Amino acid sequence: MLTTEDFDFDLPEELIAQTPLANRAASRLLVLDHTTGAVEDKHFTDIMDELQLGDALVMNNTRVLPARLYGVKPDTGGHLEVLLLNNQHDDTWETLIKPAKRAKVGTVIDFGEGKLKATVKEELEHGGRIIEFSYDGIFLEILESLGEMPLPPYIKERLEDPDRYQTVYAKENGSAAAPTAGLHFTEELLAKIAAKGVHLVYLTLHVGLGTFRPVSVDNIAEHHMHSEFYRLDEKAAAELNAVRANGGRIVAVGTTSIRTLETIGTKFDGKIVADSGWTEIFIKPGYTFKVVDAFSTNFHLPKSTLVMLVSAFAGRENVLHAYQHAIEERYRFFSFGDAMFVK
Repeated sequence: MLTTEDFDFDLPEELIAQTPLANRAASRLLVLDHTTGAVEDKHFTDIMDELQLGDALVMNNTRVLPARLYGVKPDTGGHLEVLLLNNQHDDTWETLIKPAKRAKVGTVIDFGEGKLKATVKEELEHGGRIIEFSYDGIFLEILESLGEMPLPPYIKERLEDPDRYQTVYAKENGSAAAPTAGLHFTEELLAKIAAKGVHLVYLTLHVGLGTFRPVSVDNIAEHHMHSEFYRLDEKAAAELNAVRANGGRIVAVGTTSIRTLETIGTKFDGKIVADSGWTEIFIKPGYTFKVVDAFSTNFHLPKSTLVMLVSAFAGRENVLHAYQHAIEERYRFFSFGDAMFVK
């Protein structure tokens, strides 16, 4: 039995990147061979050398919403912080509210002089609440004017340019957090990758906070993942199948792309088909990969489901050895940090 402690490592706090680099593609790249455990120190632009003619590079085109709102209870004047997680339907959202004890069913929250209000409809565990918004106008425009970008709690510094927490190909509104493995790509680098004969393919997974929720059980098999919405359209599925048929590799950018592709592969016996829905897939050691042949990813938190996912592909000992190497070589960690390419 693997325990949560089996995926722990000591990370010096100063290695947690607080701000993005001036140039997105200036990050470092640690290349890990999953069969031998060998590591190489490179620069992110060297990902060009790791991608081959006929491969598909699969990216998550979700766009992060300014999903953190600050509101007031009109009846008491009490302050509440609301983080939007998932749009359930129409104006109903799953959210995380702090302090949750102040947000009982029926509570009304005003986010800005009556422009945007919400009513708590249902209480969930861990401070979760289902709320329904009321407003005049276009919701996303109101959210852009009132909301803040929801940076992870380990980032203490203010982000000067909110676009740096979006990928250059972000398109589909809906995430509570960025698919950070994609933050390293520039339009220029993507153009060079395409010119090499690599297919650029996009899917959507709206990142919820479940991805980052700490594993609170000792036996990882007992951990339950939060549900996230995904979509792979007909065009993308056809392109991936053509790549496969011609012997190319499916190279995923980030754990969100991996989880989408493997959700579909698990659902359809290894086949890639157009599909959308909600996934709770938890990829951990023992899992057999059905679609993904290689991937890029950032460095993840100790004891997280994301370290477990990378370990499922490359082996726990190989991954922890690579992380130790990254720590010794002073790589930058987490959302604004450096990258790994696992092949």
